[in-house]
Amino acid sequence: MRVRLKGINSKTKLLADGSRRTYWYAWKGGPRIEGQPGTPEFIASYNAAVGTKARPAQGVMLSITQGYQASDAFRSRSDITRKDYIRHIKAIETEFGDFPLGALTDRRTRGEFMAWRDRLALRSRRQADYAWSVLARVLSWALDRGLILANPCEKGGRLYRATRTDKVWTDADEAAFLASAPPHLHLPLILALWTGQRQGDLLRLPWGAYDGKTIRLKQGKTGARVVIPVSSVLKLALDAVPRRSPVILLNSEHRPWTSDGFRSSWGKACKACGISGLTFHDLRGTAVSRLALAGCSEAEIATLTGHSMNDVRSILDAHYLNRDPALAIAAIRKLETRTAFPDQVPDRA
Repeated sequence: MRVRLKGINSKTKLLADGSRRTYWYAWKGGPRIEGQPGTPEFIASYNAAVGTKARPAQGVMLSITQGYQASDAFRSRSDITRKDYIRHIKAIETEFGDFPLGALTDRRTRGEFMAWRDRLALRSRRQADYAWSVLARVLSWALDRGLILANPCEKGGRLYRATRTDKVWTDADEAAFLASAPPHLHLPLILALWTGQRQGDLLRLPWGAYDGKTIRLKQGKTGARVVIPVSSVLKLALDAVPRRSPVILLNSEHRPWTSDGFRSSWGKACKACGISGLTFHDLRGTAVSRLALAGCSEAEIATLTGHSMNDVRSILDAHYLNRDPALAIAAIRKLETRTAFPDQVPDRA
């Protein structure tokens, strides 16, 4: 007799020995099912997981983390964001799943949550801040719906301060990478520099988005739709690549990249090229910086890269242009031209 189990989710992973193994989960983001499909062990493990899910928690933190994940506020987020949120929500449930909601109004609760964040910060300050922001978001959602009386995680500040000042790919970095990195990593570099798009969007970019003149895509993180005129440099690179897959960027085995696989290969290539302190994400900011140095307005840059105007202004003001010597040189040249008498203007020919 064949039994159909609802909601089962599978994920196939590449193991260290090169083999592939499929893991089964009671539902997406749910607990893993033990045993092989069709076996009594598998069915028993599935029933145990579903039985746990079927009994909703009441009056504790677990009840609102589950409620939030079932809400439109969560489901409307991008796949990548939901995946990151689920990871942190699981950590929250492990630490505070049975925490009474009535205790959220106690002044000592904020200190307890901050102590948890401090413990996470011993491994990663950035991830500790992310976990805190997810907890604050869940509590804010619950507060808006009258499920709790207070959100002790409001205005918690940050432990990690990202400073990408000077983290810009120079012409020399670009040349070194193209001279030494494997050929299948050249196109990702050129695409990033000439489109200013995020790694995830570029790894998913299909050939159908490129019509020979423009690239059209919907950004995964923000949902923004951008139309990018293709430069002669980018067109030359794209037209030289064989179309072996619906997806443009492929690994050395001519298969679409996974995020982790690309990140690992990119890091190894940078190390081999002698490039340190720079990430693939820095190419997005570098593209913004180069567009500004070319004389593009903030509105023009935002239209091309999909940034908000505030984000473009923040990048230019706080991270890149304030230390770019090319701007200082250009400013002095303009000042000389404006203030010097004609016979005092240096001959630059």
